[in-house]
Amino acid sequence: MNENKDKSILDHINNLVKEEERLYGQDRLSVDDQQKLNTLKLELDQCWDLLRQRRALREFGEDPDKAKVRPKNIVENYEQ
Repeated sequence: MNENKDKSILDHINNLVKEEERLYGQDRLSVDDQQKLNTLKLELDQCWDLLRQRRALREFGEDPDKAKVRPKNIVENYEQ
């Protein structure tokens, strides 16, 4: 079950990346597209953070389902 959740998160990440690439592939971005791109980036940060939390919990013998999506204002300040 836990691996299925990880796969679901990874599938969502892949879909977000495809949409991000589609937007970057445009000649010019409208204001709406720029806002969507910013939203996508934050959602990607949240998804990667959730996946890292799940993997860390699993590594240390904890239940990966204890991982929670952190608020955007927290993950957007993470350094890459």
